Amino acid sequence: MLKVGKATFNSRLFLGTGKYPNYDIQKQAVDVSETEVLTFSVRRMNIFDSDQPNFLEKIDLQKYRFLPNTAGAKNAEEAVRIAKLADASGLCDMVKVEVIGCDKTLLPDPVETLKATETLLAEGFTVLPYTSDDVVLARKLEELGAHAIMPGASPIGSGQGIINPLNLQFIIEQANVPVIVDAGIGSPKDAAYAMELGADGVLLNTAVSGANDPVKMAEAMKLAVEAGRLGFEAGRIAKKEYAVASSPKEGISIGE
Repeated sequence: MLKVGKATFNSRLFLGTGKYPNYDIQKQAVDVSETEVLTFSVRRMNIFDSDQPNFLEKIDLQKYRFLPNTAGAKNAEEAVRIAKLADASGLCDMVKVEVIGCDKTLLPDPVETLKATETLLAEGFTVLPYTSDDVVLARKLEELGAHAIMPGASPIGSGQGIINPLNLQFIIEQANVPVIVDAGIGSPKDAAYAMELGADGVLLNTAVSGANDPVKMAEAMKLAVEAGRLGFEAGRIAKKEYAVASSPKEGISIGE
């Protein structure tokens, strides 16, 4: 069971809602993923205009917890404004703080992310800040009171997977709040690896919506997250430098 703030979830897969070929495929992918948390960019949603197309019309709103993000914000002030807009829709009280500091890499601005997180926490939001895999920044966000930390595996939408597992491991080891690996996941292998490292969850979008078969990939990601978590909880064997026979040698008579 994953607990973020006051909310609890059976699924550890958070799914984004952008870039699907159409709303029907999106709904099928969401259904088969069995996710309980859907993320979306507030700036790309027509949440106040009922005359505009909206994927929310296709889904059972009671089944999901919504995690709007502040994508598009270039500073803390913009992020806070976007978060309040999402809150005013009545759909959510959680928010993923996303303040981009570099247009080429889409890496987050650490200073503005800290400012936005502090402000939104003071206003009562459940805040999940998106960060780079910076160990110190992750700790500072937790010290502010962030309800979860969301370090990127690699640049947004790149599908490069986890490029710095050591930093991710350090963040996971030190965190006392859930660590949700966000951005850069490209394949089920990447999702399983993040969970094997001890992450509490994975958020992904493009890896599913951009797949040749988004519905099949959504199911694959669900299984990968579950498998990775089970593997983490079971505990892997230690790596050894040389071969070790799998079968016991006791009781075997050589040469008979």
